[in-house]
Amino acid sequence: MANVESMIVEEKTQVKQIDREKTCPLLLRVFCSTGRHHSVSEYMFGNVPTNELQIYTWQDATLHELTSLVRDVNPDTRKKGTYFDFAVVYPNYRSNHFQMREIGVTCTGQKGIDDNKTLAQAKFSIGDFLDISITPPNRLPPTARRQRPY
Repeated sequence: MANVESMIVEEKTQVKQIDREKTCPLLLRVFCSTGRHHSVSEYMFGNVPTNELQIYTWQDATLHELTSLVRDVNPDTRKKGTYFDFAVVYPNYRSNHFQMREIGVTCTGQKGIDDNKTLAQAKFSIGDFLDISITPPNRLPPTARRQRPY
């Protein structure tokens, strides 16, 4: 029987530092909802969900930084243990529809592995939308990130 080995290779991308004094910020259109992401169909035909938050930021903004900005304008999200599940909504020009891709989860009051992930590392393009599912501390965390019992 041959020995079978597997190796996990972690891909590290170099983040180019942006001089925020000299670089013009981009407009990040953020849509938050409690307990779930918005349906991709809500972004069709030039429409967007109603609860838009506009943030001027840079490609090197981290998910932790974006979490802080959302907490500043939404007092209900300031409670310790609140989960923020980030997803990028982008147009698929081949099928003429929008698609959603989850990029990370942060939690108020806890350090996580996605805290330092930047928009550039998540392959965010100018013109994409950011959809955030906010889960209050009295509910279960986002299902994709829950620990499995086995």
